[in-house]
Amino acid sequence: MNVAAQDPYEPQALQVTTDGDAMTYRNRVDAGRQLAQALRHLRGRNVVVLGLPRGGVPVAAEVARELGAPLDVIVVRKVGVPWQPELAMGAVGEGGAGVVNTGVVRMAGVPREELSAAQAHARVDVQRRLQALRGNRPRVDLTGRTAVVVDDGIATGSTARVACRVARSLGATRIVLAAPVGAPDAVRDLAGDADEVVCLQRPADFTAVGRFYDDFRPTGDHEVAALLDQAAAMQAGDPPGSAMDAEVTVDAGGTRLSGRLTVPGDATGVVVFAHGSGSSRHSPRNRYVAQVLHRAGLGTLLFDLLTAEEEVHRGNVFDIGLLAGRLAEVVAWVRAQPATEHLPVGLFGASTGAAAALRAAADPALDVAAVVCRGGRPDLTGASLGDVRAPTLLIVGGSDRLVLGLNRAAAGRLRCAHRLAIVPGASHLFEEPGALDSVAGLATDWFTGHFPAEVHREPLRDVRPY
Repeated sequence: MNVAAQDPYEPQALQVTTDGDAMTYRNRVDAGRQLAQALRHLRGRNVVVLGLPRGGVPVAAEVARELGAPLDVIVVRKVGVPWQPELAMGAVGEGGAGVVNTGVVRMAGVPREELSAAQAHARVDVQRRLQALRGNRPRVDLTGRTAVVVDDGIATGSTARVACRVARSLGATRIVLAAPVGAPDAVRDLAGDADEVVCLQRPADFTAVGRFYDDFRPTGDHEVAALLDQAAAMQAGDPPGSAMDAEVTVDAGGTRLSGRLTVPGDATGVVVFAHGSGSSRHSPRNRYVAQVLHRAGLGTLLFDLLTAEEEVHRGNVFDIGLLAGRLAEVVAWVRAQPATEHLPVGLFGASTGAAAALRAAADPALDVAAVVCRGGRPDLTGASLGDVRAPTLLIVGGSDRLVLGLNRAAAGRLRCAHRLAIVPGASHLFEEPGALDSVAGLATDWFTGHFPAEVHREPLRDVRPY
């Protein structure tokens, strides 16, 4: 990666970084971490990082973490041609800022009154989105500061252009626009709207932002809100009340697994997440649930059950014995950490990870305090399902018919205290409005209700291999 060597505070219209040959990012978190390295010259420069919702916020969160800067959103909305909404004739943002693509307006023959009506409708949507994402939290003051506007990619540049103008109108004295990838012409045209543009890649064959990500799944409002909550707590010096919040590496039987361990200072328990097929510790759904658990005073370990090389082989994802064995090793690791050695341990499993959690919980030597399965496959647990003694909550979407049937059958085989909770109208991924909030609330109540206030535990021994 070649970063321009100029002093970033010398006058310059455009700073671009590029690697030449196009590369793909694993996901938005990976892209954010790489982008953050190109922005390290901004540390200590009175910076505010502004993510463009929704996809730009996970990228911006990594930049804010690296720069030690506050994180906020800057909401703008496309103004589409009335009879062809996907064709942008401009965009609007908070504070009354906006831009009009006069060429599109003229080509489409949009009357002035229809343009004004479309802009007014988009501004109402901007206010609604701000309330959903920022809630009652005040906007981070930009007066006299450097605003780093971050998106997950730049296609046409119209949204980024309005975002820069909004930041300027809100008092920012310097605008830095940053993205992991962008269309060359669009990036070049933004030079007049930002004091500095940092774009890691400008491939000549650019067609769409998503092409440069292995995982480009949509980012939900819940993930954006959780990231903003976490960033605000970090800035307040209370992340949130954490005794520990760090990237960790767990040695599970000779395999090194990456994870993130977060433990509030007043933690009453710790929940180990077992991710499902095709997912990872960066799962936005599990990260959101983890944020809710933190606010309830529970620690979490989000980690990858499989290495990147192992994930390539689909059979590993459904090897419940392998996954359960890894999970048992990870629980033993958690019990050996100073921040968590005194805490009861719960397991939260999703999809195939739920089967691994149940099979691990069937081992009495692990002393699992409680289990929650989200959209799980308990049918894959096998004969050990009847050996589970930890109180178990099965959460299934009401519209996830096949998985709901599998969970009903599994509930009939459980001999421990258990409950089947159905979230009405929810699909397998709980993407419907309010569905994931229900999951997080149910999980929080289950863990807090089944974790003892104090635990005197014998040393862990004789963990069965799987």
